[in-house]
Parts: sequence; structure tokens; C-alpha cells
Amino acid sequence: MKEFDTIAAVATALGEGGIAIIRVSGNKALEIVNKIFNAKNGKNILDMKPYTMKYGHIIDLNNEILDEVIISFMKGPRSFTAEDTVEINCHGGVIAINKVLQTVIKSGARLAEPGEFTKRAFLNGRIDLSQAEAIMDIIAAKTELSMKSAMAQSQGKLSQEINRLRAEVLDILALIEYAVDFTEDDEEPDETIPIKVKNSVQQVIKEIDVLLSTADEGKIIRDGLSMVIVGKPNVGKSSLLNSLLNERRAIVTDIAGTTRDVIEEYINLDGIPIRLVDTAGIRETDDVVEKIGVEKSKEKINEADLVILMLDTSRELDDEDKEIINYIKNRNYIVLLNKIDLNRKISLHKIDSLKNIIEISAKTGLGITELKEKIKELFFNGKINTESIMVTNTRHKQALYRAIENLALSLEGLNKNEFLDLISIYVTSSLRSLGEITGAELEEDLVNKIFAEFCCGK
Repeated sequence: MKEFDTIAAVATALGEGGIAIIRVSGNKALEIVNKIFNAKNGKNILDMKPYTMKYGHIIDLNNEILDEVIISFMKGPRSFTAEDTVEINCHGGVIAINKVLQTVIKSGARLAEPGEFTKRAFLNGRIDLSQAEAIMDIIAAKTELSMKSAMAQSQGKLSQEINRLRAEVLDILALIEYAVDFTEDDEEPDETIPIKVKNSVQQVIKEIDVLLSTADEGKIIRDGLSMVIVGKPNVGKSSLLNSLLNERRAIVTDIAGTTRDVIEEYINLDGIPIRLVDTAGIRETDDVVEKIGVEKSKEKINEADLVILMLDTSRELDDEDKEIINYIKNRNYIVLLNKIDLNRKISLHKIDSLKNIIEISAKTGLGITELKEKIKELFFNGKINTESIMVTNTRHKQALYRAIENLALSLEGLNKNEFLDLISIYVTSSLRSLGEITGAELEEDLVNKIFAEFCCGK
């Protein structure tokens, strides 16, 4: 356990509500709250039993009643931070919350920094770094699938896999050390050791590759899939958005250029959070406001994971359509032939070079199910795996790449019959990279940067 000063912060969302929780953590938590809490039975709370609650009032330093509250006490190390923790359940009004928090601060606590409660849980050894990051993923989860993935990581499934890989790399280092020591003692070296090291390195590379193969899917489950709807004005983009959302979110008219800005919404596609972006029609225009919208549309296309190109089957393919096709042809895309309930005028032979073509009617919803299935096919091979361990965090993905790069360098050295002590440098670097994921090997500045992105009450 590390020694820290006592901190406090609001642990619930800001705003009006029935109840708000102010969390106080540190070895003086009970002592500080005792100064400002009047129990209904008149007793102090210094001898309060852990994991119990008491009813009473919070008073200020002038003994004026501020709020009617219930407090709970969790004794360290059996608490979230592994420290003594008191939670004050007060009324959820902005004034009430601020008054109680200010009084706690005046009584000796310090206002917590962003993520400091979770940081203490990590520094006190209750959770590792990947579990700590998963806590924020749970809070930010937009679908049940992203929630389930974050929960699995918070329970240590990824950590167990990383620790298993680190144990295998440590075994490789031990084997190298054994061979180097024998050589230094002028004894006959075991000629099979380089072969054993090589086989072990190849095996670890394969196992890391399996983890990395989940990274793209994992990132989508965690952060969502960015999907941009593009097409020339009045082709039916806003109607598609409304059809996918099952509500009238975008303005639909026959007037070209109605969508002047970028409209963004989230939908849940079998657990995949998809950020839908309805863009202004891409075309040459003299309207200053619309021109800004068109430029924003091009920016969103460049940032998107998937581009949905809409073409109007009731109109011939024109220069505007061709311009959009040329703009998106090197990206992941799906082509939607909209308004198939009208007379077809578009010449299909002019778009036979395009792939992933689906006929729809955005107005009636025809073809929407096929569109959703095509998205799953493109990014999840048609099926979303909910059971396997997934790498969802970009930081973890980068650390795995560094680990595999160093193992590849060690393998290259083994193939060239380089000295084993040189090979051990690469293997050790790989071990460090894996340790960065769980926090076993990490610089203090990076730890601070990670937790600075958390919310204050967490």
C-alpha cells in the first residue's frame, strides 16, 4: 500500500438528480467526514463498522445543516482504491452537491485529479493498467457488446493472456541466460538451445499475431464504426439516415442543398456502435454556406471507416456522381442504388466496375437489412465474435506491434547465428513492450497521461 493524502470528488454525473455520491478516499477519510457529519443517533463514526451505512446530516464548520445524507464506509484494502473510502449519498442538486463537496475540502481533503481514484487502485495493486482503462470503456460503452467487451477486460481476461505471453518470453530469456552462463564457464554449450529459443520465439510471435488479428474488430466495438453517407444533393441521404434511425432526424425536401452541415448520430447494429454521418451533397456551388458544408463532407470521407455512396436510379449518372465515385474509390465503400421504386434511368454498365452494390428504397426501408448484413460482412466476416479475447485499445495494439517487431529481430539474429546475448536484448525489449499493457513496465509520465483522460470522479 502506498501513502497518499485524502482526496474527494463527485462520483456521479453532474446535474440534477435524486441522489449524488461524493467519494472520499485516503487514510483520513473517516476522520474528515466525522468532522462534518451528525449521525441521527448522535454518535461519531470513527468506530463505524466497515460496509455499513449511517443516516444523518452534513453540517458546515458553523454547525449549520447543509443536507440530509446517508454515508457508507469501506475499509481498505477491500475498497475500489484499496484505501479507506467513505461515500456520502446526498441530494442530487447542483447547489447541494457543491456545498457538501466544499465542506469536505475545507475539512482536510483535497479535490481529486481526473482519474485519481482509479490511479490509486492501480498504484495500490488492486487492478493492473489494462483493467483500469477498461473501467473508462465501461462508462463510455454505447452498446451491450462494447459493454461486454470492456467488462471482460476489467475482469482481467486480457491481462491473463498478456501475463501468459510474458511468462513464455521470460522462459526464452532464462534459456538464453543458461546458454550464455555455460559458455562463460568454458563448458561445452548445448547446441540444441538456439533451436529451442528459435522455436519458442516463433510460437510467441504466432500467439501475438492471433491477438493482433482481433485489434481492428476490437477497436470498432470499443470506439464505433465511422460511416459516412455521401452522394450528390437530393439523392436520398437524409432519408436513409432517418430510415436507419427510425426517426425524422434530418430534414427531407426536394430542394437540392437542404443539408448544409454534417449531421451525426449513433445506431446499434447487433452490438456494433456505428457513428452515422449525413453529409452535405458534394457538388460545385456558389453558395458560401453550402460550400463550407461540402468541404466538411470531404473531410468526413477522409476520416471514415466506411463510405456509403448513394446513387439515384431515377436519374442518369452525371459528372457529379462520377466526381464522387473517383473521390471514394480507394476507400471501403458500399454503393446504394436508391429510389428503385421509380422508373430506372441509370445505366448499370457504367457502374459495373464498382463493388458492394445494393438496391434500396430509403423511403420505404427496402434493402436496409441487406445493407446491415453487408457492413457485418465487410468488418466482421459476417459474424461478430463475442467470446474471444479482443484487443480494443490502440495503446495495447501499438505495444503488441513493438513486441512482435523485437521478437522478429531476435528471430532474424538467430537465423544469422548471432551471439545469444545480443538476441536477449531484442527479447528483453519485447518483454518490456508486453509489460506496458498491464503497467508492469511503464514510465510515470505515461501513467499520468493515461489517467488524466479519465473523469474527475473516477
